[in-house]
Amino acid sequence: MEERTQNGRCHTLALANQKGGVGKTTTAVSLAGELARRGLRVLLVDCDPQGNATTSLGLAKDTLPATTCDLLMDPEQAAEVVQTSGRERLDLVPADQELASAAVELANAERRERRMLDALAPLRSAYDYILLDCPPSLGLLTLNALRAADGVIIPLQCEYLALEGLAQLKQTLDRVRERLNPTLRIVGVVMTMYDGRTNLAQQVVEEVQRHFPRLIFRTLIPRSVRLSEAPSHGQMICEYDPQSRGAKAYAALTDELLRREERPL
Repeated sequence: MEERTQNGRCHTLALANQKGGVGKTTTAVSLAGELARRGLRVLLVDCDPQGNATTSLGLAKDTLPATTCDLLMDPEQAAEVVQTSGRERLDLVPADQELASAAVELANAERRERRMLDALAPLRSAYDYILLDCPPSLGLLTLNALRAADGVIIPLQCEYLALEGLAQLKQTLDRVRERLNPTLRIVGVVMTMYDGRTNLAQQVVEEVQRHFPRLIFRTLIPRSVRLSEAPSHGQMICEYDPQSRGAKAYAALTDELLRREERPL
């Protein structure tokens, strides 16, 4: 595995929200692609038994030689689980439904919340960014990702009930900091599925800005048919329709993320 060409440490970021359907996987995959396009070495880890990030990159889940399940059950073999995504500078640890059984088996295992941390430790020197796409729950798989991560990106759908979920997630992150990972930080909240034609979407953004003024990303990810279509073709939005509103929004979000992480573009 090649050494990274950028100076500085590896940034390990978890994308987490216990609510499903908020654009979490779309954000993880799109950020991974955009970071790789900027010349950074990226590893995307699919931590969701649904394996949506894996499918989004065009990998067939029924032909995977190794998955995140293997990564967690035997962290010492982590390097053997990493696969190429078929894109330059973008690698993947894929997932399938077996990951759900791994979560059950880990319940009574030693260092059960540290398995992901242990597995990623020898890989960090080869990457500038490691992105962890968490499942829509706050269970052991998400806890493993949060223990391994330096920071969290929270995708949040522009709807009223999302605010309640954000408060719950923030409480969970506070507990993780107290008990497992005191250096974990919230990198930012990404507002997704934004429709500027509705008053509700604007009100939700304003409410998040009021409660978390330093956390919300300025870039708003629009509600977009093209974003929904891209995974069915096994492509990232920057490949499927690079001139679409969704592609341009994720490019802008990546620029904003890099500025927050104090890295050169």
